Amino acid sequence: MFGSSVDVVLVKAGRTKLRYPATVVSDDGTRLTVRAAWAAEGARDFGFVRFEPGDVLTEHYWRDRWYAVKEVRAGDGTLKGWYCDVTRPAAIAGGEVVSEDLDLDLWVSADGATVLRLDEDEFAASGLADRDPAAADHARRALDELELRANGAGLGDLLA
Repeated sequence: MFGSSVDVVLVKAGRTKLRYPATVVSDDGTRLTVRAAWAAEGARDFGFVRFEPGDVLTEHYWRDRWYAVKEVRAGDGTLKGWYCDVTRPAAIAGGEVVSEDLDLDLWVSADGATVLRLDEDEFAASGLADRDPAAADHARRALDELELRANGAGLGDLLA
C-alpha cells in the first residue's frame, strides 16, 4: 500500500466538507499515515498559523482513536506545527480515508510553546452531546489526551 494513492474525505455534520488525493506513507493496520498538499482553495489565516498553497501535510489517521493529527510544513520544509482534529475513528476502505470531524481541535506550534484548544463553542453548538452522548464523551477525552501529550513530552511518541 506504500506509495499508493487514496482519497481523504473529511466529513462534518453528515456532509463531505473536503475531498483530496493523498499518498500513503505507511499503514500498520491501526494507524494510516498519508501525505498531501494543502487542499483548500487559497490561503487560510487562523491568526496563530497560516495554511497556504504549497504547504504539505503528513496526516495520521487511527482506526481505533478519536482523533487525527496533521503535521503541517511550508513548501520549503519548515515545520509550522500540528493541527489535531477530534474525529471518530477513521474508516479506511476502497481507496478512501473517511474522517468525521467532531468540531474540537488542538493546535500545537512547531516549538511546542503554543498549545491551543479550538472550536469548543462549535462543539457545544453542534448538539452532539444530546444526539450521541457517548461520542461527545469520547471527543472531550480525545481533546484532553492530545492536550496532555502536547503539554508533556509532545506529540513525537504518538507519531513515531
